Amino acid sequence: MSEPETQLTAAGLTQWQRLADTFTAPSKTFEDIKRGNRSWWLPLIVMALAGYILFAAVVEKVGIRQVTENQIRMSPKAEERMAQATPEQREQGYKISDGITEGVFIAGPLFGMLGAVVVAAVLFGTINFGFGGRAKFADVFAVVYYAWLPSVVKVLLGVVVIYAGMAPESFNIKNFAPTNLGAFLDPVETNKALYALATAFDAVTIWMVVVMGIGVATVAGVKRNAGYIAVFGWWVIVVLLGVASAALFG
Repeated sequence: MSEPETQLTAAGLTQWQRLADTFTAPSKTFEDIKRGNRSWWLPLIVMALAGYILFAAVVEKVGIRQVTENQIRMSPKAEERMAQATPEQREQGYKISDGITEGVFIAGPLFGMLGAVVVAAVLFGTINFGFGGRAKFADVFAVVYYAWLPSVVKVLLGVVVIYAGMAPESFNIKNFAPTNLGAFLDPVETNKALYALATAFDAVTIWMVVVMGIGVATVAGVKRNAGYIAVFGWWVIVVLLGVASAALFG
């Protein structure tokens, strides 16, 4: 090994290098995490900035109240409840929903951290106890954040769609970019279970799941197939639960 290569291995990659490699050579990123370079603040900042850019686009081009009205219209049960409410109750309901939407956007990085803890804990237990891995929780947590980076592509695509002249009345905050079949279906007229399934098979989500499988396998020191099975297995469970919930309560 040459001297420059030795120095790179000892010092590790920078966060910018790990970020770039997540898109071009993810195994390099996760090997570096396995060596102990677990900093994840840069992915956090990048995803937070993307989320706030989307928030600004929604506020400017769609409007928070329009987002609320769209969500109610897409849910027959919610629309029925609003129709039965008094004008005062209806306005209060709108204000509460508006506040929740704004709060979720503003506190997005915090919710992301909590979500990352849950996902990392589940995968940590699965890969170690289910597949004989030797991953450290901090490694898996870092893997989750880097594996989520492709979500930035979806968020920025959503911003482009908003500024491209999309009608505010058709904006769906739960499916804001055309990266899945559900984006091309009518959420009101389509069977709820079918719509949930079509939305779940999202190109960017599958991209993230693949990258996460590579990362989990790498830091756990197991075969890549084990990482894929662990991550895809949980993803399938979540998708099926979502479809079942839509069929029962949608």
